[in-house]
Amino acid sequence: MTEAPKPPARYDDLRALFLNCTLKPSGVASHTERLIDVAAAVMRSNGVEVESVRPVDLDLAPGVQPDMTAHGFARDDWPALSRKVMAADILVLCTPIWLGEESSVCRRVIERLYSESGQLNDRGQYAYYGRVGGCLVTGNEDGIKHCAMTVLYALQHLGYTIPPQADAGWIGEAGPGPSYGDEGAGYDNDFTQRNTTFMAWNLMHLARLLRDAGGIPAHGNQRDRWDAGCRFDHPNPEYR
Repeated sequence: MTEAPKPPARYDDLRALFLNCTLKPSGVASHTERLIDVAAAVMRSNGVEVESVRPVDLDLAPGVQPDMTAHGFARDDWPALSRKVMAADILVLCTPIWLGEESSVCRRVIERLYSESGQLNDRGQYAYYGRVGGCLVTGNEDGIKHCAMTVLYALQHLGYTIPPQADAGWIGEAGPGPSYGDEGAGYDNDFTQRNTTFMAWNLMHLARLLRDAGGIPAHGNQRDRWDAGCRFDHPNPEYR
């Protein structure tokens, strides 16, 4: 085995949050968690502070407001989870495939992420600017690329920056059968292991670049200035 070269930078000031959108509560084995462990191990070996949370353990009220207790629900754990999201340089949404789609828990998380998308940072940009996003997908039916397309589109639309090769996953033989990690299934799949490793590194690299650059440049993307009348070279139709 060729010895890996030294990394080009340090990553020990970065935080990564993996949201495991399994339908299984903590304490029950999760195939998705097994793949998360691969990417998390790469990050931890480089000093990244990594946390994995199962949103299914939480009471995330449905809705697209930051705190749904103000809209008729008795409890909403999203505000606490949102603080973890906002503290992370890297967010990885991780989901099993059900009927060709990401899990219902994953869709709920995306909806709740959306509830914060109108907030602004201290530079007048949308709040998720300057953070990077990726996704991991597991299952034993087709749909890795479809689920990744949906999840990564949502993240970039909300303001996350998506690096190259920002998704990875594993699916076994179609139909009933072993899922990732069952009797070692998928652990020897070079495609999955390679892409998961590449994803972890690309997330770290881009997070490093954004942190060092102070985020996305604050010009042409500041909603408060647009609302104040600044048009950032937008063509005036009156002069066409």
